[in-house]
Amino acid sequence: MTELLKDLTPRQIVAELDQYIIGQHDAKRNVAIALRNRWRRMNSAPDMQREITPNNILMIGATGVGKTEIARRLAKIADAPFVKVEASKFTEVGYVGRDVESMVRDLVEQAVNMVRTAKKEDVKVRAQQNVEDAILDILIPPVKPATPTTTAVGFEQHTSSSDAELNERTRERFREKIRSGEMDDRKIDIDVQQSAAPNIGIMGGGMDDLSMMNIQEMIGNMMPKKGKKRKVTIAEARTILLEEEAAKLIDMDEVKEEAIRKAEDAGIIFIDEIDKVASARSGNGGGGPDVSREGVQRDLLPIVEGSAVNTKYGMIHTDHILFVAAGAFHVAKPSDLIPELQGRFPIRVELQSLSEDDFYQILKEPKNALTKQYEAMLQAESVVLTFNDDALRELARIAFEVNSEVENIGARRLQTVLSHLMNDFMFDIPDVIGANAQVVVTKELVNEKLNGLVKNRDLSQFIL
Repeated sequence: MTELLKDLTPRQIVAELDQYIIGQHDAKRNVAIALRNRWRRMNSAPDMQREITPNNILMIGATGVGKTEIARRLAKIADAPFVKVEASKFTEVGYVGRDVESMVRDLVEQAVNMVRTAKKEDVKVRAQQNVEDAILDILIPPVKPATPTTTAVGFEQHTSSSDAELNERTRERFREKIRSGEMDDRKIDIDVQQSAAPNIGIMGGGMDDLSMMNIQEMIGNMMPKKGKKRKVTIAEARTILLEEEAAKLIDMDEVKEEAIRKAEDAGIIFIDEIDKVASARSGNGGGGPDVSREGVQRDLLPIVEGSAVNTKYGMIHTDHILFVAAGAFHVAKPSDLIPELQGRFPIRVELQSLSEDDFYQILKEPKNALTKQYEAMLQAESVVLTFNDDALRELARIAFEVNSEVENIGARRLQTVLSHLMNDFMFDIPDVIGANAQVVVTKELVNEKLNGLVKNRDLSQFIL
């Protein structure tokens, strides 16, 4: 990861984010600096590495302006473990519900999966060879060397060696056929390892997630693994056996250690809806009926400022995990968070509401633009879909207008508008509109499909 970040300067990180997210340059700059600071910390003097803490970020902005997408893309660029959680799902310790430590356990689980996948790729060649040998053993069992008797020893040895040579030549011919895919449809019987551990549920309180997982894993390790015969094609057998062989070649202790390090040094936790646990102190004298909201903030505090959390893979320290919190803050204000928690998010970024021009660019420029997604889906039906430039501008205008009149849900409005526009085409292809057809979306078509709906405000409240 350190080598990956070495080649990513803050400007390059922003350029990568620009490919998927329109606008919000201030937010992109801050997350790019936070990501580069990780490489700077890991390459600083060893005695200072423990002292340099990440600058956690608080993003403030309405829904649909790109808060989650910025954090998600950032983690992808850095190849870092990433977890998105909603603060409103957590409850104070003592209440029924998820406790805040579970987000750290989820992060470690994600890191373990990432490291395990990378290790599987490293041993893939060896695992494929072992799988080929296992399939060949089923198709053409190797010749066992015969035990020579006292009479005619020379003849028996000669016969045994010629049989072994013939067997080896046959195996090599079949190995080539397996590699070329000629035998993919042939069925064979394989043994599949199955865990005999039952799913266990414990009634009553006092049992947290970690204890439950540990009990299930302990019982699973005690129960013997049992094999089950399955008749599958060679193509399916290759996939099933490859997983088993790769798992045998991977040292899980090494995976756990590396995953803990990766989560500690590179992990990103995105806490959405942080404003939902902020008690609005102004007006009506309190924060409403949810008495555990401030308690959730107090539970979040030690995790964000740095503590040790016990997971089933070992102890993890949260001191250098990057926390990105986000919220719309329509009702509550950032200052309604408890002061200690505010202090742990020193970087404040306000994301701007999207303009009509932003909507137009969102439809046209990003690599994963909705228009490009629809084009790719219809390409699968051999239908060419194109959007005229004035049609995109009209879609942007309608989405912006609906947002301002009904409810501002940001760029997500484009999804509902485009879905309503394209529904008839998606239904008629391929029955009415066949393969090799061309569909051109014009400004007139957009107006025909959407204008009546937008004007009928009562109906648009439900549909758009």
